[in-house]
Amino acid sequence: NIPANATWKQNGVTIAGGHEEGDATNQLWGPYGLFVDDDQTVVIADCVNHRIMQWKNGDTTNGQA
Repeated sequence: NIPANATWKQNGVTIAGGHEEGDATNQLWGPYGLFVDDDQTVVIADCVNHRIMQWKNGDTTNGQA
């Protein structure tokens, strides 16, 4: 759930997606859930690939399974 008072940066950074669906470390296939921790690490449940991917703050190329 996104709080009603959430704010967003005007110029975001794409960290996942845009490379078609697949199983490479820069691809997702059936992303289901997303979480951002206190260190700004983005964690995504990648359903079809049966994996959890994470992108550490500043990493915009490949995630880690």
